[in-house]
Amino acid sequence: MHNVPILLLGLAAGILVGLMGIGGGTIVVPALVCLLGMSQHMAQGTSLFMQLLPVGLGALWVYWKAGEVDLRAGIVCAVGILVGGYAGGSIAVGIPARVLQALFGLFLMVSAALLWRQAAQPAPGKPTNV
Repeated sequence: MHNVPILLLGLAAGILVGLMGIGGGTIVVPALVCLLGMSQHMAQGTSLFMQLLPVGLGALWVYWKAGEVDLRAGIVCAVGILVGGYAGGSIAVGIPARVLQALFGLFLMVSAALLWRQAAQPAPGKPTNV
């Protein structure tokens, strides 16, 4: 596997992390599977590894300087992610790759539908044009 496509994938994921606050895995996992031919398990493990240190540090710095970080909520949620990540990883390694890939795709579709529906609703407290 050549380093240039992987570097470009990381750059694109980083831009989207900072731009939309999405997890890099939302972009990286499908790209590793569909573009680079990795198995679902390998793509998920690689995505987790690549996010260990740099996940959001650049974007976090920008949000921190703007006063847009709730430190307490971030710490409490991080503890939950640590425990939940261990539990989820333990379950995922025992699931067949095709089933895991389908579950990942279903998760992305449900997330997209929920976000799409919410974006279509008027903002609270704002009058709609009738």
